[in-house]
Parts: sequence; C-alpha cells; structure tokens
Amino acid sequence: MKIAVIYNRQSNKVINLFGLPSREKYGLTSIQRIVGALRKGGHQVMAFEGDKDLIPNLEGFMPKALKGELPGMAFNLSYGIQGQARYTHVPGILEMVGIPYVGSGPLGHSLALDKVVAKMLFVQNHVPTPEYAVFEDSTFEVPNLPFPLIVKPKNEAVSFGLRIVHNESELRDAVAIIHREFEQAVLVERYIDGREINVGLIGNGAPEAFPVAELIFGEGPRIYTEADKKAKGGSTRVSLECPAKIPADLASHAQSMAIRAFKTLGLYDCARVDMRVDPEGNLYVLEINSLPSLGQNGSYMRGAAEAGLDFTALVNRLVDEASARYFGTPTPNRVATSGKGDLFAYITERRDRIEKRIQQQVARSSRTQDPIGVRALADDMGERLVELGLRAREDLSDGRTTWSFETGSSMRGGTLVIASLDVPLARDAPATGFRRDPEWLCGEGIAVSRAPLASLEFAIRSLRARRLKKLHLGVLLYGDEGQDCQSSADFIRKASQEAAEVIVLRPGNPGDLAVASRRGQRRFRLRIEGSPRRLGASGHKHDAMLWLMAKAQDLCALSSRKQRVSVDVVNIHVSTFPMWVPHRVDATVVMSYPDFALGDTLEARIRELLGNDDRWSFEALSDRPPMPEREANLRLIDAIRTIADDWHIPFGSEWSVLPSVAGLVPAHVPVVCGLGPVGRDLYTGQEAVSRVSVIQRTLLLAGLLAAMAEREGSSVHA
Repeated sequence: MKIAVIYNRQSNKVINLFGLPSREKYGLTSIQRIVGALRKGGHQVMAFEGDKDLIPNLEGFMPKALKGELPGMAFNLSYGIQGQARYTHVPGILEMVGIPYVGSGPLGHSLALDKVVAKMLFVQNHVPTPEYAVFEDSTFEVPNLPFPLIVKPKNEAVSFGLRIVHNESELRDAVAIIHREFEQAVLVERYIDGREINVGLIGNGAPEAFPVAELIFGEGPRIYTEADKKAKGGSTRVSLECPAKIPADLASHAQSMAIRAFKTLGLYDCARVDMRVDPEGNLYVLEINSLPSLGQNGSYMRGAAEAGLDFTALVNRLVDEASARYFGTPTPNRVATSGKGDLFAYITERRDRIEKRIQQQVARSSRTQDPIGVRALADDMGERLVELGLRAREDLSDGRTTWSFETGSSMRGGTLVIASLDVPLARDAPATGFRRDPEWLCGEGIAVSRAPLASLEFAIRSLRARRLKKLHLGVLLYGDEGQDCQSSADFIRKASQEAAEVIVLRPGNPGDLAVASRRGQRRFRLRIEGSPRRLGASGHKHDAMLWLMAKAQDLCALSSRKQRVSVDVVNIHVSTFPMWVPHRVDATVVMSYPDFALGDTLEARIRELLGNDDRWSFEALSDRPPMPEREANLRLIDAIRTIADDWHIPFGSEWSVLPSVAGLVPAHVPVVCGLGPVGRDLYTGQEAVSRVSVIQRTLLLAGLLAAMAEREGSSVHA
C-alpha cells in the first residue's frame, strides 16, 4: 500500500502567517523511524509536510484510485501550522480530498483539544473528571474550588501553560499569562493530589488498552510540565514506570475508564488517556491526547512495548486498524486472484512502474525525421515483447518503419494491436521532457506514442504465460505516422487481413471516448508559378500570392459540416529573390471526407475550382482512408464497454475528424481506434495523458485480450 506520512516540522508554507502558531513539532528522527517501520511492513512510503502543498503532493504520490482498487493511505502525525483546532487541519483536508488516514477525524480531535467540551461530555457520560471552572478573561471571581488548583489553556496540548497555583494571587497571575501568551480561555480545575497514570489505546469498536503507565515525580511540583515532556534544561525529574505498580483491579478499572473516555469523544485508532488516582483509589480522567506521540521514550510507546508490540509492529498495526475501519477487514479487500481480478490487481499495483516506463520512453527521441531514434525504440519494444513470449514476424516487418510480433499461436484469427513509435513533430521543434502533474503526465509524444506503448506492454504482462500461450495475438509497431504511414500501410493492411479484430492504440478522446469512425484525409501539394516583379513595380499580373489567396478562400468554402467534409490550405512556402515579390508559392491542401465516394467528388470539385491553367500544378501527396462506422465496430465497442462496466471504468465512443491507421483495416475486420490513454494537446509541446486513464485503458486492453483468450480456450475444449 502507498502510505503518505504527514507531519509538521519546518514548513510554514501557507498563504499568510496568521493566527496563533503551533508550538508542537515532530522530530526528524521520529519521522524517519516511522517511515522505516512502514517500509519494513512492505509499504511504499513518502513523507510530506502538512502545509498548503499537501494536496498536489498527495495527488502526485497517490493518484485517484479506481473503484475496487486498493487506495493509498495517510499516516497522520500533523499538529497543524497555525490557528485554532490545529490537529483537525490535515484530517479535514484528507476528508475533503478522499484519502483514508490513520488516526482520529476532525470532530474527535476538536473535542479532545477543547478540554472544557471534553470534560462536559465526560460528566454527561459518567466518566469521572476533576471539578472545574472556565475564565474567558482576567476579570473573574475566584471559583468555589479548594486550592491548590491546576491552570491550563482551554485548547492546547503538551502541557503548554500548565501551572499549579496555591492562592488567589498565583491564580490571577497564571490566568493573565495564559490569556497573553495563548489568546484563549483558561481552564481551572481541582488539583487531585495523588498518583498520575495514563493508558494507551489502540483499535476501534472494542479498542485494546495497553498496560497502565505511571509518572514517577522527583523534586518539584507533582505535575508533568512542558519542560518535563521536552526535557528542557536536561530535566530528568520525571521517570516512567510501565506497568504501573498498582493493584490489578485498579489497573483494570483504569483501562476500562480509558476505553469509555475514548468512545465518549468518538476517537479512532489510537489515543492516550491521562488520569489521576487519589489516596482513596478514586480515578479521575484529566484529558485525552488524540494524537499520542510515537517518540521512542514516550509513555504510549512504553505501553505498546509491554503489550508485545515493538515499534515496527505498532506502526503497522495502526495502519491495519485504520484499514479495518475504512474497509471492514484488517487488510483492505483485494479483488479475486483469478479471472479478471488478477488482471486488476496486477495492473493497479504497478501504477508506479507503468509511469516509470512512460518516463523512460519520453526520454527517448523518435521523431519522424529521426530514423535512428525510431529504430532504437523499436528494438527496445521488440526485446520486451520477445521477453514476454512473442516472436518476430519477419514477413510483416521491414526493420525501418514497421515491426510485427505474434504469440506462439500466431495472430491469425485473433487480435492485432497497432501502436505508433514515431512522434510527428518538426525536427527543429523544442524538446519537451517528462513532467508529472497531479492529474496529467506530460512530455513529448506521450499521448500519441509513449503511454500507449506502456499500456500495451503491461496489458500483455498481466496475462501471464499461461494465458498468453493460447492467445492468438499480434502486435504491429509502425514508425511513420508523421509521413502518413506511406511505408507501413501495406504491412498494416496485410496484418489486419489475418486478424479477427484490430485495436489501434491512438490516444483516447477527452470524456473517456474511443473512436468508432474516422474521416479519411488526402493531402495535395499545390504549386503556383508567377511572374517575377520587383517590389514597388506596378501591376499584379501573374502574382502567385494573390492568386493563391483568392483560390484559398474558394477552396475553404467547399467545407460542409452537413456533408462532413472540409478543405484547408496549410504550410505555405514562397520562393523569391531579394527585393522581389514571390514568384513561386507552394501550399499543402488538406481535405477530409467520410467515405471514398465523397472524397472523389470533393477532389474533383477542387480541381474544377482551380481551373485549367499551366501556371499551377496539383499533386497528390498521401491518401489516408476513412474508417467508416460499421456494425462490427460497434459490436467490438460494446464488448469493451461491458468490460469497462465490470470495473466501473468510464467509456464511450464518438467519431473523429482526424485520420488514423484504422482506415487501413479491411472492411470485414472489426476495428476500434483511440483505445490508448486519454490525451490532450496532441502534436504540441504541451501534449499530455490523463494519469487515471493510463491505468483504465491498460485494464480495458488487458480485459479484452483475456476475454479473447477465454473464448479461444473454450473453443479448443469444445
């Protein structure tokens, strides 16, 4: 499990430093010991300051969990930075963003911190506590309580401001100091002359009580001050004895009373209850620490040790208790370890490895104009696929733009998965490195290539050898997307002919949508030859630029939303001499169309509009076929949607203007495009994929392949 240890130590990262600052800090050694103990328990752990950066830090460490996935958890040590009820700040944030955590909730902490409210609840629930009074300011009448009295701030911990007073003068002085230093009301309660004990608790529902610990006081007042707790000035006047040397029935009574006080305030997982025993053996609850220190010399740790829990066992037991509270079992339920369940567990437990693989691949350069980089990435992916049990298909590979692999059962009659290796960016475009945001992974080619490749690899890994051996599966990697697949197209057509279904791992569309149909796209080079003319010379006869501008407007007017066709003029380049008007203009004309008939009609209209003139030439550069919406495609999408519904993964489909290699798949073969992770800002320096969709789409691909393996296994047995 991923566990975020949250603490307050050095950071004051807030929008404004405003309000009463916290005086409590966790020691670095204690934090490191807790992190180490959790790692020994098999958890993946990171520690974070409980400041304003907490939410993005947590999102980066433990992204949104899928339904049924084992979520991350926070191990809360935070005392807060400033303001009132500081113990509640981090639990409140965790409640808001939906992260389970170890320890009490905001309500329990606030009740325990407000000593007056806690005592009122104790009285109502028959938990003995010393008589008390509350002073809101320094003008008060002396309460009808016998001296000596205990004076403390109403809403503090660690014995801050704690004093014992013996007369009215000391009382007024102590109250004035607390009002001045802590800016809050003052609690005054009867001093119980006797032994001071405490009981550590762990668990929920029926929490377990540790053996009773007793504070043994040396010289000085018989109270546990801030200086004693922090050993300021080398103070050693208070020692700890655990188990306390008290009668067994009194110890049992103290443990029962501690549990009752714990339940009265609605605390979770752990607490320490401080008490006094008067000479007659009467018990009084003084207060509850809802965030007991895990420092190695503290009484909570001593009690745990006496109960048989060493430090590592205690820390991991606290995680188990919180897990039981959130998920109903000591260890959160994992999905079944067979069938689809093992796919789910395998993939969701490897989020970090999948993102690490994406990061590694983003670091590789494989732009379309970089054949060496493309081949290097192909070699790397090929090695991984062979390691997983696939073999190369030499007849469907050329080693330059296309590489094909299949399982031992071959791809014939099975599933063909197609993914792109190249990144269609200009050679001189600035490189963009990998970056992880809370909800997005960013980097060059991450949506069009890198995340789909990682999804493919881990989907195959999740199948394990037994399933993979009987699965008819092919993988085709191509590296000329930026050249309109002119070299790979024949291999893609031939490989698709062998398959029963084809999955194209192009990026999914926003809204968790795959693509059921795509328009085709034809690209042409339009060259216009004009008459050279010096700048400033009169006349515009045969002006190439003016001719193109006029024609471009007419060409773009051929676009029709109703017919789902469009024409655009892009990539205009001019040839000219210094101080001359351009005499040659080259432009790319791009037309998109839903079917071949409309495509041919539109191309004919373009040529007709240009007219018969030897001053221009119109040359076809590429033709990417459309992917029509077919009934077989919709059935394949429905099969994927069924898998998505089983795992509560959002999934839908739509049509797209942009072409893809899915248009090369023969009409009789079902194909779905856009099953890669959901992307945005494609072909730009801001390209990104949704982090949660990386896991979701890997699961969908794995589930689809597993279903195919089961069908093939059933047909063999039949």
